Amino acid sequence: MNRAEALELLKEHVKTDQLLRHSFAVEASMIAYAKKYGENEERWGLLGLLHDIDFEKYPEEHPKHAPELLKGTDLDQEFIDSIVSHGYDAGVPRDLLERKALHAVDQMSSFIVAVALMRPTGLEDLKVKSVKKKIKDKAFAKAVNREELDESMASFGVELADHVDVIVEGLKNHEEFLQKQGYTLF
Repeated sequence: MNRAEALELLKEHVKTDQLLRHSFAVEASMIAYAKKYGENEERWGLLGLLHDIDFEKYPEEHPKHAPELLKGTDLDQEFIDSIVSHGYDAGVPRDLLERKALHAVDQMSSFIVAVALMRPTGLEDLKVKSVKKKIKDKAFAKAVNREELDESMASFGVELADHVDVIVEGLKNHEEFLQKQGYTLF
């Protein structure tokens, strides 16, 4: 499955702009980490793009319905299991680097986009200090579980400063790509 096919499939199941933008942000972060670790950028990007494919229809059971929505595609079982692994109590271990990465970038990607939205310069020159400050502000992006952010980074083996830098750079690069296609992270 290529990106265009994955995006069409995603749009069959995701109708809200907010969730579509979140999927783009996670896609951007996964591509950035694939580059960093010398992994398959297309595969990791598709993991990010499709990771919440079942969220709108099944928010209480997400991501357990992803396999049925991805059935009939050429995506391998390991890929589908990696999508399922990012959920809580999903029954699939986060034992692969791509699974640890997906879990670590899921909430953090959108959190960083939210921080960027509060700044006049957006992602440009966004520093770790600004993200740390917003993480400490419990009133900001209340739905983001701060403990989970920490646990997912620890499991992935990354420090906050490096994590933010990789994600911010990935988001900036992907924003240019998205705009050429008529989309945006914001």
